[in-house]
Amino acid sequence: MRVLLKATLDTEKGNEAIRSGKMPELLKEILDQIKPEAAYFGPLGGRRTALLVLDMKDSSDLPSTGEPFFTQFNAEVEVTPVMNGEDLQNGLAKLR
Repeated sequence: MRVLLKATLDTEKGNEAIRSGKMPELLKEILDQIKPEAAYFGPLGGRRTALLVLDMKDSSDLPSTGEPFFTQFNAEVEVTPVMNGEDLQNGLAKLR
């Protein structure tokens, strides 16, 4: 199932990662592990946020997907099912 993972980083943990120069390395490790279809980064609600779209094959993938953000950045993590246009069209066709 395609999901949107929103990771809102703890400000102090993010500051530490930036000051130490480890932010790029930590994010690369996480992205290499999770392998998202798309990854976007920016401030949401005044906090550093990562938005990742990924295909979660099984719900048992959830811990290994969110845990790096918890452990490295003390982040708040939300996972929401999402669809692309083709998925939406297929879903709507089932309503008939």
